[in-house]
Amino acid sequence: MEGGITDRIIHTAAQHWLAVTLSLVLAWLVKNRYNKGLNKYPGPFLASLTDWWRFWDVYRRRPERTHIALHKKHGDVVRLGPNVLSFADPDALKVIYGLNKGFVKSDFYIVQQSVVKGHSLASLFSTTDNDFHMQFRRCVNSAFAMSALVQYEPFVDNTTRLFLKQTEKLYEQDDRPCDFTRWIQFYAFDVIGEITYSKRHGFIEKNEDVEGIVDYLSKLFLYVAPIGQIPILDKLFLKNPIYLKLSQWGLIDSTFPVARFARARMAERLPELEKQGGGSVLPTSEKKSPQVVVKSPDLLSKFLAASEARPDFMSDTLVQTMAVSMAFAGSETTAISASSVFYYLLKNPRTLKKLQNELDDAAKRGVFSDYETGLVTWHESQTLPYLDACVKEAFRLHPAPGLPMERIVPEGGMTIAGRHIPAGTIVGVSAWVVHRNAEIFGEDVETFRPERWLVDESASEEEKERQRQTIKTRNGMMLQFGMGSRTCIGKNISLLEIYKLVPSMLRRFEIRFDDPKQEWEIVNAWFVKQTNFITRFKLREIVKPTTTATTATA
Repeated sequence: MEGGITDRIIHTAAQHWLAVTLSLVLAWLVKNRYNKGLNKYPGPFLASLTDWWRFWDVYRRRPERTHIALHKKHGDVVRLGPNVLSFADPDALKVIYGLNKGFVKSDFYIVQQSVVKGHSLASLFSTTDNDFHMQFRRCVNSAFAMSALVQYEPFVDNTTRLFLKQTEKLYEQDDRPCDFTRWIQFYAFDVIGEITYSKRHGFIEKNEDVEGIVDYLSKLFLYVAPIGQIPILDKLFLKNPIYLKLSQWGLIDSTFPVARFARARMAERLPELEKQGGGSVLPTSEKKSPQVVVKSPDLLSKFLAASEARPDFMSDTLVQTMAVSMAFAGSETTAISASSVFYYLLKNPRTLKKLQNELDDAAKRGVFSDYETGLVTWHESQTLPYLDACVKEAFRLHPAPGLPMERIVPEGGMTIAGRHIPAGTIVGVSAWVVHRNAEIFGEDVETFRPERWLVDESASEEEKERQRQTIKTRNGMMLQFGMGSRTCIGKNISLLEIYKLVPSMLRRFEIRFDDPKQEWEIVNAWFVKQTNFITRFKLREIVKPTTTATTATA
């Protein structure tokens, strides 16, 4: 009897398969639409039905424009998917990204994990395990502290001097146009090479994309951004279980080129790595010696020292993960941010002139120690308030990350900006949205105006105090490096590069657009990269100290 009923159901379903399929799809869409009561939040209707809406939006490579427009239309909370909410209210920042709030990163970040020999490498950036992240960060945090910058500055100086020299040789002498964003990314890669392995990768010397790694990363992020909107798709492609298993068996090599690149650099830094087989990437424990660990103040030595101090946690694999991370994210974001500073300065001649005057005045006062190459030290850069304002304004107007930084609401739900959000909901804030909040940054949020970061010294004391509080509030809303416990660990290194490179270049060269009418083009592939930023250079006579300043210095 039961068999007969089952047969009739199967027969009926087979006869009406199209209607059954459509009914199931409709039920799924209705379920998505009313998921957890999120239908009360405004947003595109299709976004409430399926994540394919945001997949397509990100695939078109300018989702930040969509997010800005949606928040202008709908307000502080916008629904971007059946289970995704985007917030523009600044009050949401400290809840979503605050310490000990219980939020974890979404699976969007897992898509960004590199693969080595069939295994995913969970990095500080890509792990979704807060406990693992806390232990991992504790092992390496001292290597990235602001106090460690003094150890890395000589590395940055070496590369910056070469960059200035090569810029003159390759572009200024023959008045050749320069793809400035790419040229700066070459610089950032070589700086990371020096800081991590005590050796440049060779991008600047050769003026070429070594092993095609820059182009590879660009293509990888073009994959990561849309696939991260529906992370299960990654299991069909780069992290297909069958593909990874075949790699683990040694039948194919699924190792990401960026991981191979990092391993090769590690082998150059520590020749004994080449002798290792299997999954190990470092010398065996008996080969690890204090001499190897302390030989150089570079990051790799510090990672090895962390492995010595915490062998129970800081495994060989995690040492390699850190090395891969430096190549993975250490160049892209820095190049984007530095390019933004130069671009907006060139687009705003008044601002550029004001910064140039600040540098020249400092030079005349004998502030700088280098009057031959134009190199500026970190300490010297911190005495230049208008430089600081220009960098911050570029961070505000063009933050490197171009998508909401997704987190999952913990069990029990959470009140965010006055709204109770159910557990399991993916929430996030986009730097591109919050950095354009007119209530915080002023009505002219689309304008590059560094003065918004400075106190008007001609104002009354009461007004100056009000301005200081406003600037303090603005600093607290900046999201270009993330926020809270998951703030980018390489933030200080990136700042070191930018605050040295920008004034050093401006002391040494007059920089201009190849075509002043040409606008750059933007590709938002998670990180918002610029293209078609073509410049020319003219050697500038380095301003010397005045006699009075020289005497005072002596």
